Amino acid sequence: MARISKIGASRWGGFLDSTIDRVTDSAILIGVVINLINAHDSLAPIVLITIVSGLLVSYIRAKAESFGIACTNGFAERTERLVIALIAIALEGLGLAYAMTVGMWLLAGLGLITVFQRMMVVKRAMK
Repeated sequence: MARISKIGASRWGGFLDSTIDRVTDSAILIGVVINLINAHDSLAPIVLITIVSGLLVSYIRAKAESFGIACTNGFAERTERLVIALIAIALEGLGLAYAMTVGMWLLAGLGLITVFQRMMVVKRAMK
């Protein structure tokens, strides 16, 4: 709403939006990991890596911006990660074998790559 209003987003609104984004991203994957833990599924640690890497992607951007460094790049930003997670969950729910496994491994890998990419942007900018 703030983006389409005449006055634009407030600082508080931007902060609140970013915070709620982290909560929703984490809540989806926490639900998945709880289900996997209850099923004694060995995929649970991979989903935990996915959660942590997703939070790190956001944290690195915020921290970089606090230093005045633009850090919006990366192979798998929030939208891509969210789409992959929801597709994997949906396909698993429809009974497609290994959809969750492939999706969560993909998310973990892409998340770690994005963390590394953003760290390198910050390192280069600080030289």
